[in-house]
Amino acid sequence: PFFRMGWFDDILRQIKGGKEASVYQCQGNATTGEPFIAAKIYRPKMFRNLRNDHVYRVGRKMLDSQGEVIKKQRDLKAIHNRTAFGDALIRDSWIEHEYQALLRLHAAGAPIPEPYASGNVAILIGYVGGADFPAPTLNTISLEPKEARRLYDECLAMIDLMLGLDLIHGDFSAYNILYWEGAITVIDFPQIVEPGVNPNAYTIFQRDVQRICEYFASQGIESDPAALARGLWLKYGHSVAPPVLETEEDEADEDDEREDD
Repeated sequence: PFFRMGWFDDILRQIKGGKEASVYQCQGNATTGEPFIAAKIYRPKMFRNLRNDHVYRVGRKMLDSQGEVIKKQRDLKAIHNRTAFGDALIRDSWIEHEYQALLRLHAAGAPIPEPYASGNVAILIGYVGGADFPAPTLNTISLEPKEARRLYDECLAMIDLMLGLDLIHGDFSAYNILYWEGAITVIDFPQIVEPGVNPNAYTIFQRDVQRICEYFASQGIESDPAALARGLWLKYGHSVAPPVLETEEDEADEDDEREDD
């Protein structure tokens, strides 16, 4: 459908494959004004491979394929019962949460691929890399000390920016950061978490900070990830109290109450 709508002129090659999604390099045109764009195509059973998906979903609203909050009781029950239809709705919700996060982050000037469109289990985003090969992920790169310090600061600035927007990446690591011509681009946001909504948010945030600090420690940058996470968390007025985990039943009951209201 995106091809028929004129978003791109051709699909050139697959540039990433995985359990969750495949990414393709596409020939751009005047629609975006870019020589290439990327199409991220989610696999139908992708979230069966995502461990503890409820840890990320708890508390957040379910979105349909148009980005609207799901309110119909039958849809909410299908999600709760994990029927085939319910799993399709969950998949759509994860995709839309990623796309909506990309829109917010792009508007805020974050170093992410530009979001163009979503729908049909896919999103179109900006392509990062050269004509013949995509940008590598940061975990495959060895940095000079001066550049390592600069990119470390940029990664912390990204974490800070996201937290200021009430967003937590949820899988922030060198594996989800592209490196091209000295610049970083953060990718993969379906598991996005909101700190004021998800009771597991601080634990997830601490892990994000820990992972990025571990990579830069391998590049010679020493840090205190626990202190960094706590300082950023408190900066925005969030509590560091231990999380109170909700169950799937708790979430379903809350959805029912909202529908009744």
